[in-house]
Amino acid sequence: MIEVQNLSKRYKDNVVLEDINLTIHPGDVIAVIGPSGTGKSTLLRCIDRLETPESGRIIMDGLTVDLAQHHNRKKLIELHKRTGMVFQSWNLFSHKTALQNVMEGLVVVKKLDKTRARELAMAQLANVGLADWANHYPRHLSGGQQQRVAIARVLAMEPELLLFDEPTSALDPELVGEVLETIRLAADRGYTMLLVSHEMSFVQRVANRVIFLENGHIVEDGTPDEVFYHPKSDRLRDFITKIERLQAPEYSI
Repeated sequence: MIEVQNLSKRYKDNVVLEDINLTIHPGDVIAVIGPSGTGKSTLLRCIDRLETPESGRIIMDGLTVDLAQHHNRKKLIELHKRTGMVFQSWNLFSHKTALQNVMEGLVVVKKLDKTRARELAMAQLANVGLADWANHYPRHLSGGQQQRVAIARVLAMEPELLLFDEPTSALDPELVGEVLETIRLAADRGYTMLLVSHEMSFVQRVANRVIFLENGHIVEDGTPDEVFYHPKSDRLRDFITKIERLQAPEYSI
């Protein structure tokens, strides 16, 4: 079980997150939804300590990290070994092949020998449907393929918690499906995830919990059915109505 406790983040006078408390159970796929600018990406970045909050800590199976501290380097390294972030942009090394990109963390961070690292990397590339592209450089891959390499790179590290920050937002619409399918397969394999996404139909299919975040607070936390079809707050009800209106066809034939 993973606990996020009393997490708060502000930029000068702007409160982005305020006293967030979250319990994540093994195998949870938790989608974080809400209006733009409400702190969804900041939540993930603070949990992974890519940004320093004003307060908050994370507890993961014997590891407790005060996220507001700057000095405990060993604990931060251990935290980064246990979490894996997939960003909006894929951030691959342009001078390395897909295989070498996936191997990088296994060799540098986990200190595996190159033979073992290659085996594990190839297995993850196969899992995301890119075994035949292992020796291609990022410039030879589509945006969707590059994002799938980025996902394979994270999965190869076997993190306890996967963090997806709008992983399809930088993709052309026709490439979105292949990345969402890769995430769904990872969820089916039992990975624990926090997923920020605007793909609401996908969220309803893949998540077992949905969090509605607004103004730095968790307004509702429930099953997809509870959140999307039985919202308790007027604000969530209004948000869902607007989303449905945006996704509805403009006309019918």
